[in-house]
Order: sequence, then structure tokens, then C-alpha cells
Amino acid sequence: MNASDQGNLRIAILDSDSGFVRVLVNRAEGLGCQYRRLESPPRVEEFVAMRVNALVVDLALLGPGAWDYLERLTAAVPTMGLVVCTGRSSVGQRVRGLRAGADDWVTKPAHPEEVLARVEAVVRRRKRSAPPFQSGPLAAGDLEVRADQFQAFALGRSAELTRREFEVLQLLAEARGRVLQREEIYQAVWGYAMAHGDRSVDVFVRKVRQKLEAVSPQWSYIHTHFGVGYRFEAEGGPQAPDAPPLVAPSPERVPL
Repeated sequence: MNASDQGNLRIAILDSDSGFVRVLVNRAEGLGCQYRRLESPPRVEEFVAMRVNALVVDLALLGPGAWDYLERLTAAVPTMGLVVCTGRSSVGQRVRGLRAGADDWVTKPAHPEEVLARVEAVVRRRKRSAPPFQSGPLAAGDLEVRADQFQAFALGRSAELTRREFEVLQLLAEARGRVLQREEIYQAVWGYAMAHGDRSVDVFVRKVRQKLEAVSPQWSYIHTHFGVGYRFEAEGGPQAPDAPPLVAPSPERVPL
């Protein structure tokens, strides 16, 4: 990220570790980044109004409702990068966080310069993957995939996809008819190589399928190619009413 991009970078920092935040803020100022320091989680509506490019958050500040809060936040601000920077955690917690919409996960103690570098990488990746403003919706069956709204609709009804669910759907829909390998999907959506045994792609595809089925039950959109990956294609659709069975006319009786 060049100097002009860094100057346009707006970061929110939600962390109660004053020493860590002070060093992080000093480094951000040195790079010309704009920042907003938060000592408690704001309401989602308030956060939307901040218009930040990325959020650095310590889960310790969010309490037991952390996952729900993060999911609502990433759904409300789909273009924002999310970097979790927190204390020691289990593999299960990190996987859950990434599935909830986090773009990266850093374990404390961490050097603030590394955290900022990760934030910049996340923002760069999001800018590269952002759809052009003028790009139109992608239509298939009853479905309309709207990149400008980070959402899919069927006959005007929203599928209520989370940000990451939408990213999985969009990737498959743009490759319409082509089979994408699981590793390829993970690399494009999560931004790094998939670890052996990681089932995140399968989990998200299942969630997307369930939501699409709820709004468009007559169509099947995402198809599994076992041992390889997934393909997007609208198949099925409303069935024509059954035609009445053909009955052979009875022969006329000819008088003898």
C-alpha cells in the first residue's frame, strides 16, 4: 500500500489494552492513517456511520455476544476489513471467528507494526475483490446476485446472506458453469491457503444453499462435484403441469 493509500486508510481500534493501543496509534499516525479509538463496542448503526476501512478488535471487549456482534457488524458494513487481535485462543475459536466474518486473526502479544501490515493487506485484498460500481446484477433462475448490495434476491425477497456467504456465492456465480475447487474458493474468499482438513468452504456452501432454497425452492443453484469442489448453475425451476394421459380413441362399432 503506497503512501497516498495509507493516508486514506481509516481504522477503528476496539481494544482496552492501553499500552498496545498507544503504540498502534503512534504507528498509524506515523503512516498518515486516520483512526478512531473505541473503548466499548458501539451500536452497529453508529459504527456504520464511521465509514472505516478496517476494524482491529480484541474479543475480550465484546463479551459473550462477540460472535453475534461481529456477524451483524460485517453484514452491515460488508466492505470493511476485520482483523481480530486478541489473547491466546483455541483453534475452534479462531475458526469460528473467521467463519463469522473476520479477515485475519492475530494472537497477542503482537507487534503493532505487524498488525497494521495485516490491516493494510486485508484492505488491499478487499479493494481488489470489490466489484466495479457499474457492474449489473447476475441473474439465474429466480435469483439475482447484486454485488452493489452484497446480497442475493429471489423474486424481490432477500436471501439474508452474511458478507462471507455472499462472497462464496458471488465467486461461484461469476464462474457460472465451471467447477471451482475447494482450495480455489478458500484462497479467493479467505485470502490465504486452506489448511488440511478445513471444512469452511463446505460449511459456507451448505449455509448458502439453505438460504437460497428458502427464497427459491423450485431451483437448485450450487452443485457438488465430489472430491473436487462446486459449480453454480440454475437447474430445475417450475415444472409444467402434468399433461393428461393419452387415451386411444375407442374404435367405432360398425353395424353388421
